[in-house]
Amino acid sequence: MTQRNRRDFLRDLGLGAATLPFVLNLPSLGFANQSKRKQRLVVMFSPNGVVTKNFWPDETGADFKLKESVSPLEAFKKQSLFLHGVCDKVRGDGDAHMRGIGCLLTGTELFPGNIQGGSDTPAGWSKGNSIDQEIKSHLQADPATKTRFGSLEFGVMVPERADTWTRMVYSGPNKPIAPIDDPYQMFKKLYGRAKDNQVLASVMDDLNADLKKVADKVSGEDRKLLDEHATFVREMEQELKADKGMAAGHKVPEIEPGVRHDNDNIPKISKMQIDLMVNSFVSDASRIATLQYTNSVGMARMKWLGITEGHHELSHEPDKEEKAQEKLTKINKWFCEQLAYLAKRLSETPEPGGTGSLLDNTLIVWTNELGKGNSHTLNDIPFLLVGGGLDFKMGRSLKYKQVAHNRLLMSLAHGFGHRITKFGSPNYCGDGPLADLT
Repeated sequence: MTQRNRRDFLRDLGLGAATLPFVLNLPSLGFANQSKRKQRLVVMFSPNGVVTKNFWPDETGADFKLKESVSPLEAFKKQSLFLHGVCDKVRGDGDAHMRGIGCLLTGTELFPGNIQGGSDTPAGWSKGNSIDQEIKSHLQADPATKTRFGSLEFGVMVPERADTWTRMVYSGPNKPIAPIDDPYQMFKKLYGRAKDNQVLASVMDDLNADLKKVADKVSGEDRKLLDEHATFVREMEQELKADKGMAAGHKVPEIEPGVRHDNDNIPKISKMQIDLMVNSFVSDASRIATLQYTNSVGMARMKWLGITEGHHELSHEPDKEEKAQEKLTKINKWFCEQLAYLAKRLSETPEPGGTGSLLDNTLIVWTNELGKGNSHTLNDIPFLLVGGGLDFKMGRSLKYKQVAHNRLLMSLAHGFGHRITKFGSPNYCGDGPLADLT
């Protein structure tokens, strides 16, 4: 049976949209994309800069030591790549926080607008698309790499308001994409079927029915994968119901993407979103994802770390204020723990229909809108990469002399075989992709 016939055969079984991509991952059915390696990209954002002395390794090359803020990555040190000296050189309208997040993935200027920030000129949305969406379009144009969603945008306590400080993903000029920061809404998008757009009944009946249709047509090993998938969805559904304090069939409140959650619930939301992201990769619902923690000028109060001050107000404290520096280091260490949890989940999950783990085929890029919060510098933007998805040479600490971050964005595209010669503002693309990543 040809690969195309297999896909038609499975569709003839009447599988739902949430089940079909996962089933097509099963080796014993001949996954349609098996001849082409699956590559993935995750961009993780946290705000307000870093404490540089506790973030960047002093050494260059493979023999480097992890500082306090990034110590949770010790188990993934050989799969990590520090890129010091990569700068956001884009200027124009907007303050540094606005340009920091609005130009971070687009590499181009902001439109003039009426959003006033700091003492700088007001600004609007970005003038271009973001690199994740550029790569998404490249993958979606090829049937061998096309997925159900193309990309998924996850958030953790992103404010309800829509402005330049709260958006980093753009499908095009003046077209920001809001992250979904309610795990219940993301679960609904991935697995649920809304009735009258309000009532979300249990998805398990439909899912189990779909899985039973193919259970006797796959190998014993693949039946185990089917059971694991069903167990994950069931457990996540139960956790979400418990979190909402409601039973199945309850009314789903009408909320916009980017709904604000309780500040103290951030750790739980983070874990749930990461778990949903990993499972979306298992089911091949998407190969591009972003994970945005709060927003530029993020105001989270990380009480679970014993910190009562807002993140942004702490980031403005001068370097000589040691207690503030300690708290900021602790905050960034917590963000790094989220990165380490994502890397761990990916590393312990086998690649369906392929070789190695999900982490072997995924590149995570952890970044920020500022190099340092108190100086508002756009130099030395934190770019820390983890994973093997783009075949970069990992396990190194590299130091550049103030290179434009457009070149890194181009490198990400080239890692997917998308050989663009410029991205964002052409003024900062002349030297091409970073040559020493591979």
